[in-house]
Amino acid sequence: MFNSLADALPHFRNTNSGQFFLMAGPCVIEGEEMALRIAERVKHITDKLQIPYIFKGSYRKANRSRLDSFTGIGDETALRILQKVSKEIGVPTVTDIHETGEAAFAADYVDVLQIPAFLCRQTDLLIAAAKTGKVVNIKKGQFLSGEAMKFAVDKVKQSGNEHVILTDRGNSFGYSDLVVDFRNLPEMQSFGVPVVMDVTHSLQRPNQASGVTGGQPALIETIAKAAIAVGADGLFIETHPTPATAKSDGANMLPLDQLERLLIKLTNIRQALQDTGSVKDLGVAGL
Repeated sequence: MFNSLADALPHFRNTNSGQFFLMAGPCVIEGEEMALRIAERVKHITDKLQIPYIFKGSYRKANRSRLDSFTGIGDETALRILQKVSKEIGVPTVTDIHETGEAAFAADYVDVLQIPAFLCRQTDLLIAAAKTGKVVNIKKGQFLSGEAMKFAVDKVKQSGNEHVILTDRGNSFGYSDLVVDFRNLPEMQSFGVPVVMDVTHSLQRPNQASGVTGGQPALIETIAKAAIAVGADGLFIETHPTPATAKSDGANMLPLDQLERLLIKLTNIRQALQDTGSVKDLGVAGL
């Protein structure tokens, strides 16, 4: 794990090129070998493309449709794996928390604390995350507009922590679908914080009759391209060597062997926008 916030921040920032940053990894930590394998592969790709990289992995899944759904391999076991990824691969790590007591506990192992979308209005949780001094990534609720996220940002900042990221993951549409309103990205950027597009969760099909969330992974490239074109500061992509065997959210994951090709296309789009002057002052200066 990084020794301090100052050590981690350069990995969020590439002000010279205006490059986007990437949060990527499996939905949930399934084991040490797989986590290291994914992190090492993504780090190799992002180093080559000069994309700042943050490894993502949930140490525990609390928001499950069914009681028999996989929730994790044990809290401390998974957090120690995240810590090992950071030390051995040399990247910051992000994981989500669900209750106030988890904030300080998880902060001992990771660099970024993530607030799940369905908990983004939980004041006590936001304050607890803020008080750890870690970067706080707040996912926009599927039930909220981008404009409404100003108050979540204010809760963290007014608790003494200026290091906030906002992440969009689509809006509820009917009972079993999500849509992405790209107006939310510039709206949330107006709060002076970096804004990330959660590409894979935006393509979920929740509330399926089976109790297992569905997805539309064929549209990952479409959403990612649009987000970069709009000017997203970062992307969030869940990836797995074999999504069909993933223990959580396999239906909307990107196969790991498809990531490099996608990121090449996205860096080309960002570079074209930079060359034409369509995108200015990108990066994550809000951190």
